[in-house]
Amino acid sequence: MDYSEVIEFVKKTTSENVRSDQYPFRNTYDHTMRVYRWAIRLQAKLGGDLDVIVLAALLHDIGWEKDRPVGEVSAEVAVEYLDSIDVSPELIVKVGEIILACDEMDTDKDLSLECQIVMDSILLDEVGAVEIMRDCMVAADDDEASYKRAYYRIKENYRQNKPLIRCCKTETARTEYNKRMQLIESYIYQLEREIF
Repeated sequence: MDYSEVIEFVKKTTSENVRSDQYPFRNTYDHTMRVYRWAIRLQAKLGGDLDVIVLAALLHDIGWEKDRPVGEVSAEVAVEYLDSIDVSPELIVKVGEIILACDEMDTDKDLSLECQIVMDSILLDEVGAVEIMRDCMVAADDDEASYKRAYYRIKENYRQNKPLIRCCKTETARTEYNKRMQLIESYIYQLEREIF
């Protein structure tokens, strides 16, 4: 399957669904593309139906309505879109189910490998070097921006994200999550040595 048309749809639709609480440097399309790349990497190691994984990764965050779960809205938009481009009903159902499941990252339900990979891809996008960069940019956007504010933000997000390794569904993702948390831990240690 050629995913370029889907990627263009995601780019267009996410640009129209700008969430009011977003920072100007953070957007759903960039997040989605990072999740997509993680999904491909994990699928290469773990297997699973590539079309299901890629479509669910690309469309997992496509919908947005203020008072509804993102997964619910995204699943509706994804199903309608996939039907419009003549994707098989069986594939549409699998993709829709995965997108709906992504609202419950901390579940211990029995999930398909494809769902596990998409969930792990979303989780891996929330930690690591990009997280450090995001925290620094958020701190810089603050009225009282400082290196110490950035440090405290990075440290707090590290504290909040460290236990989320429990949400990783595959051992491959747990290993990568640990590496990314170690990167943040090393960065915090070095930053403490330099600014205090």
